[in-house]
Amino acid sequence: QVQLVESGGDLVQAGGSLTLSCAASGISLNRMGWYRQVPGKQRELVAWVSTNGVRNYDNSVKGRFTISSDEARNTAYLHMNILKPEDAAVYYCNAHSWRSDVYWGQGTQVTVSS
Repeated sequence: QVQLVESGGDLVQAGGSLTLSCAASGISLNRMGWYRQVPGKQRELVAWVSTNGVRNYDNSVKGRFTISSDEARNTAYLHMNILKPEDAAVYYCNAHSWRSDVYWGQGTQVTVSS
């Protein structure tokens, strides 16, 4: 059974930093990533990292967010710096298997106060 367990969501002041983590189990990973969603809007990509080290970021977070992974622990991290109120959202971990199956975490809330 595939599980994605997220943690790290919190309330932070604008300009602050936060790190999200996502631990995967029961899956042979191809890549992991983070998406975010605010009420009334579509879920949008934040960043992803593949097992061969390729990274991709949405333009809105480039230079502020860094995605990393610990392959030994099947865990991905999203290091978020210089947070803005518009970064506030529910952040969802996303994992792709080598068979192209896609899995989602339960979501973790990030709130940014101005």
